[in-house]
Amino acid sequence: MSARWLRGAAATAATAAFLVPASLLAAAPALAHTAHAPAQAPVRAGAHGTAAPAVVAKKLFRAWLRADRHAASRVATAGAASTLFAYPFRAPDEFAGCSGNACRFVHTSVRVPGGLDGILMIVSGAKVTKVYESRHLVTPSAAAKQLFDAWRKGDRNRGLEIATTTAVKTLFRTKYDPKGVKYFFQGCSSEPKGYGCAYSYEGGGMFMHVRGSKSRGYEVTSISYIAD
Repeated sequence: MSARWLRGAAATAATAAFLVPASLLAAAPALAHTAHAPAQAPVRAGAHGTAAPAVVAKKLFRAWLRADRHAASRVATAGAASTLFAYPFRAPDEFAGCSGNACRFVHTSVRVPGGLDGILMIVSGAKVTKVYESRHLVTPSAAAKQLFDAWRKGDRNRGLEIATTTAVKTLFRTKYDPKGVKYFFQGCSSEPKGYGCAYSYEGGGMFMHVRGSKSRGYEVTSISYIAD
């Protein structure tokens, strides 16, 4: 599929920026199966002598607020601590609890890109081993490419760092098949209220509709498909 064809189709796709009609979804690659976020196994307080996930997550959060990297290193892996200390926004103001070993801290007074809306910590034993967080990306293409990469890896939480819950739900309805159709990034072009970033594949195209600005950061807000 040519880039010229996709640019011509972008105007049509833009009118469906916030909806994914059934007729267009039918043009997408066949649904392999519904993709769900991996279930997190519950971890009980005191199990095997380790602290509950909420206790560990809160210790790391408080260490971060104090800018105390030494204290953070006692309750988090180096990679998790490094991600947290690079958080580009002000600190979330509410602890939203834990689902199994995944604990969230969210914003209630400011708007940040993505459906994660703050920080998600994955706890294993006595340490936080992974941190997901809202991202500040300064180009539409960066947001589109991160979402596509998250889908390719089956990592819904990574997708939520830079895309709305609606966009992630739409994309993850199908599981990426490395042996299936090949996707080709065709770039981003202006559309009403934002940008449309296109991926072409045999038989059609996928448009990621991106909103935001360089100062606020960009996020993918919806996805639509079009048939060739």
